[in-house]
Amino acid sequence: MATKNWTLDPAHSDIHFKIRHLFISSVTGEFKIFSGTMVTPQHDNFNGASFKLFIDAFSVDTNNRDRDEHLKSPDFFSADLFPQLEFHSTAFSPVAGDNYRLKGVLTIKGISKEIMLDVFFGGEAKDGFGINRAGFEIIGTINRNDFDIHPAGIAEVGGLVLGEEIKLHANIQFTNDTE
Repeated sequence: MATKNWTLDPAHSDIHFKIRHLFISSVTGEFKIFSGTMVTPQHDNFNGASFKLFIDAFSVDTNNRDRDEHLKSPDFFSADLFPQLEFHSTAFSPVAGDNYRLKGVLTIKGISKEIMLDVFFGGEAKDGFGINRAGFEIIGTINRNDFDIHPAGIAEVGGLVLGEEIKLHANIQFTNDTE
């Protein structure tokens, strides 16, 4: 079966996360450096597409330099040992209309876990340079403890410093210039 190969366009994409802090507010962050690919079956929809995403752990940005450095430490991402977070899809299936479910394996700190994400397909269009583009909004939640993301040495009385759930939100745009 013929396929189409797509490349993530970082200039038109973003990856954010949000976690509760002291259960009174949330801290939001993003990753500034990432790359990825998508392979689609050669037909008029994206059913069965496969995704690969690579995120630079050193590019974490929460708008606070001290916190960002702590996030790169062994308490959180262990960026020196594990400089890259990875996601590889195992299934991409339609739910209804432009809504899909994306199943795959997320690897953080060398720990790989299967996760499920909700995806909204924003559409496909050709830009002014004749390049095909496809846009996706991806939303999901992971448990930080599944990936050994916890502030060691901080008195976490009853888990009150950080929430366990990390909310993920990404707007991803892929390009394909082979048509």
